[in-house]
Amino acid sequence: QVQLVESGGGLVQPGGSLRLSCAASAINVDNYAIGWFRQAPGNEREGVSCASSNDGGIWYRDSVKGRFTISRDRAKNTVYLQINSLKPEDTAVYYCATDPTLYHRVCDSRWYLSDFATWGQGTQVTVSS
Repeated sequence: QVQLVESGGGLVQPGGSLRLSCAASAINVDNYAIGWFRQAPGNEREGVSCASSNDGGIWYRDSVKGRFTISRDRAKNTVYLQINSLKPEDTAVYYCATDPTLYHRVCDSRWYLSDFATWGQGTQVTVSS
């Protein structure tokens, strides 16, 4: 069965950086659109970034543009989210997600949480001095 496992979170000072990993099993990450989301306590889960299948395009939330970068390592079957210039408001649990219907799909800004059925367990990012 499909599994996504996030790692790489931690405590970092404002302005710092982390590399979050999303390791996939039972799917080839090249062939699916993969999204990164985050959720802070008391807040709705929100989309952060999306990588289309087969390098078909990338989407970022406006508030992270220029700071976050999504990428794939095909050999490791892993999707990364490099998060730089971190701010306290970036504090959240970060999740990666996909869905069987996103096979060979291009990311679409109209997608929402309900379009993603396969989720990892999340990794905590805390930005604090």
